[in-house]
Amino acid sequence: YPRPLNNNNNNNYYNCLLLLLIIIIITADRGWRFRKLDPPEDLAVLDSGRLGQMQITWRPPSSLTKMTKCLPQYQLEYFNTYKNNWETLRTPRRTYSTQFDPSKDVHIKVYTILNGECTNNTMIMSKNCAETILKPPSTGQAFICVYHNMENLECSWTRSLKTPPSALHNLYFWHKSLDQAVECPSYILSGGVRKGCNFSGKPLPEFTDIYFCVNGSSREGPLKATFFSLQIQNQVKVTAPDKLHLQTSSDTELEFHWENPAGRLPGHCLEWEVRHHHVGTDGKISLNHIHTEKPRLTLPFSNSNERNCFQVRSRLNSYCVDQSFWSDWSHETCHPGSDSKICAPLHESLFRQIKITTIFLNVLCVKF
Repeated sequence: YPRPLNNNNNNNYYNCLLLLLIIIIITADRGWRFRKLDPPEDLAVLDSGRLGQMQITWRPPSSLTKMTKCLPQYQLEYFNTYKNNWETLRTPRRTYSTQFDPSKDVHIKVYTILNGECTNNTMIMSKNCAETILKPPSTGQAFICVYHNMENLECSWTRSLKTPPSALHNLYFWHKSLDQAVECPSYILSGGVRKGCNFSGKPLPEFTDIYFCVNGSSREGPLKATFFSLQIQNQVKVTAPDKLHLQTSSDTELEFHWENPAGRLPGHCLEWEVRHHHVGTDGKISLNHIHTEKPRLTLPFSNSNERNCFQVRSRLNSYCVDQSFWSDWSHETCHPGSDSKICAPLHESLFRQIKITTIFLNVLCVKF
């Protein structure tokens, strides 16, 4: 800096330097005060009674209780198990509500953010966070739901080895169209014990996440609650085909076709598995499984003395749902028919052999 020319200028010069120094100290002090910003406190996760709809709450750090020049904001991070990634949002609020899968871990983090006059308009976020991980209870209890023919849903559960004999189970369910969780409309009993729930009188929505809770009580005290979630269109079990048709279309082809199950099942969503049991004229037996997307099958046929037997089962394909159950196997149909004496099926031949062997052993026992 140039040397001042007189005393007045000299005083003004040093006054300016002093003022500049004060500004630098104040600015540095503001930034220093929040260099170690504390995270929020009292992070809590509350169940709203909707089986997975959780309310997350927290308080500002106690070090900011007297803060007036800056209103704190918060960065909330939680793991979305439906999308399998972290969700991040910023909010001035101290509460947030969202849906979690209660059958999986709930992982939440919250940071404090300051930005404004108190930080010289520089955004500062706490390095540490308030964090919580809630793990679902493990009871060793199996739970399965089957949507029979897309008409009737049944859910069942098993009692674990630790379940007291006097235990009484309850099932509650919730989806986004309900205000609160609802109890099972009709329990399935086995030996006077609740083993499942029938929803025939209360249909549930498809392509919607539905949350279930199985809890209960006993003389020894309350049972641990178990949570499950699913979409019912992924639990379909089709009725076994019962109208089978088997015939020869010519001397060289055998045609096997069947009808789709009755009901609201979309025909284009069905896939089929055929079990083909073949007995050749030489007595050689083969068993094949054939997959098809059409309710018909044509096979080569060369000799009327050979025997072909078929069974079929079906399920919804992966183009329409994420998963489904195979139906039971249909009854067996054969060519030639069961009244024919040509090449009897394997189980008939085996039965005859057992019968002959039994008679032979009885004769031996009488002799000796």
